[in-house]
Amino acid sequence: MELVAQAAQKFSDQPALITAERRWSFADLDADTARVAAAFETHGIKPSDIVALVAPNSVALVLALMALVRMGAIAAPVNHRFPASHIDGVLARLNPVITLDAAKLETFIDDALAQADASFSAATEMERAVSIIHTSASSGNPKAAMHSFANHYYSAMGSAQNLPFRPGDCWLLSLPLYHVGGYSMLFKSLLGGGALAVPSPDTSFAESLASFPVTHLSLVPTQLYRMLRTDGGPEQLRSLKALLLGGSAISAPLLREAIREQVPLYLTYGSTEMSTQVTTSSAPVTSAQSDSGVVLQYREVAISADGEILVKGECLFMGYLDDGGLRTTRDSEGWFHTGDMGELSAEGRLKVLGRKDSMFISGGENIHPEEIEKTLTSIEGIEEAVVVPAPDAEYGMRPVAWIKAGNNTPSDAVITASLSKTLGKLKTPVAFHRVQEWQTLPGSAKIDRKWYRNQV
Repeated sequence: MELVAQAAQKFSDQPALITAERRWSFADLDADTARVAAAFETHGIKPSDIVALVAPNSVALVLALMALVRMGAIAAPVNHRFPASHIDGVLARLNPVITLDAAKLETFIDDALAQADASFSAATEMERAVSIIHTSASSGNPKAAMHSFANHYYSAMGSAQNLPFRPGDCWLLSLPLYHVGGYSMLFKSLLGGGALAVPSPDTSFAESLASFPVTHLSLVPTQLYRMLRTDGGPEQLRSLKALLLGGSAISAPLLREAIREQVPLYLTYGSTEMSTQVTTSSAPVTSAQSDSGVVLQYREVAISADGEILVKGECLFMGYLDDGGLRTTRDSEGWFHTGDMGELSAEGRLKVLGRKDSMFISGGENIHPEEIEKTLTSIEGIEEAVVVPAPDAEYGMRPVAWIKAGNNTPSDAVITASLSKTLGKLKTPVAFHRVQEWQTLPGSAKIDRKWYRNQV
């Protein structure tokens, strides 16, 4: 399937890419990505070759990724924020035919677009591999997940059936393209006809929302929290058609605040392995719900006997790329075990309880740190929390919490009393540690839970 050419035929003069300096129509996108694909072929890139791209979001990166899809090569966008030694390790495992950093990519694209003629061999197989995207692993050891064209295609199709993205719409490219949520926007645009707004790396969300005709936005809870406290932020969010919120659990107070501000909020649960979204709200949420929406088309979800979320369907990735080649990870019935614990209602609504590997036993009871964290952030004055197990002679393990609080910091006694009443003694942390900034994984904003476990 030649998705870019089809989009050009269907949406022609509609905007496809928007920056502060220029707009590309879908016809422009077709012509420019053809030139870039031809340039890759000229440099010896063949179908199924791996091309590593170590660069921040830019039009150049968008054009390169789409061109590689068109010619059947495998794009491997890499987090440019990783330490140099980490990037070297990732590239050694990928063994790409070519690696382009930000400067080399800009030069490559500029040279490609300067060419008048563009002839390349288009790839059309749905099952061909098109991307390698690294998971945002809490362990600090991200896995290289390989996806097919069909994985991304059906992911976008299922998303569009629930949340349309049409000509005249504009989705801010607020997630990095090395993240599956960012990469998925390319397919959403090509299938639906909506435009992608590509801000400069140093532009804030508030500035981007003021500069571009944004109708759709993807955020994580921390970003939503900050936007609601930005001058004019609530009004900007209220004007959207949809705000897709995922990445981590949202606290009840933040959810209630967003609803009170009339933000068109869609909650979602997804993963790199499932090519982004698995479940999403079927309409903007109007109450403080605890689930992550309904299962989208082309996905299947089940709960194992021990409570683990299992997934399969057209969106399930091809496998992990490691030293031994492509490693598949499905069980005998085709299910992928996510490592997340959850509950699925009779109506198909999924409630995510937390990570299986973060659960611990205290006094014979299963403790999910995420449940305690969510309750902690429901207490006024607590912005974020991390809970880990600490050894205990009597109970085996007891919870210990690190909290990031605002100006109105509640005392330990107030927190303990609130949690004891809500969760009971076993789930109430035995100690609270205050933090100003979180210890994060290299090149990431994700909290390094292993570091905090090691502290106790």
